[in-house]
Amino acid sequence: MIRIHIDDRQIQQALRRLQEAADDLTPALEDIGEYLARATRQRFAEGKDPNGAPWEPLSARTIARKGHAKPLIGETGLLRKIRYQLEGPDTVVVGTGAEYGATHQFGAKKGQFGKTRKGRPIPWGDIPARPFLGVSDENRTAILDILAEHLEGAIHGR
Repeated sequence: MIRIHIDDRQIQQALRRLQEAADDLTPALEDIGEYLARATRQRFAEGKDPNGAPWEPLSARTIARKGHAKPLIGETGLLRKIRYQLEGPDTVVVGTGAEYGATHQFGAKKGQFGKTRKGRPIPWGDIPARPFLGVSDENRTAILDILAEHLEGAIHGR
């Protein structure tokens, strides 16, 4: 019987780096967060949901009040300030700090949130859902590419 033992320090080091990279996904999660925030901001420019469907148009009444026909483009721009945050060793959250973000993401019925002091409904009319947060098939592919680059870089010591 012939037995060959290969002591390849280079491969062993690459395996250690790969394990360390898999244990600390922070750099990859930061890249994913940046990517998803950019992709979400791009949806505002295109007026489309994560799957590429156009958002519901504004009502004629809203267009008259705002002076433009672009959905989700408010006076402050707060809704479009998309950020990401790492929440733990394997989680990145992407979203907006605007308290009304969920209303635009999921929609709301007239009066769903009660009434003003003057008795007017909140919201004053139906607001259709205009999803801006989410992950498309293209986003999934990009996320997998980011993870692959992160792990490949670890194998090669980059």
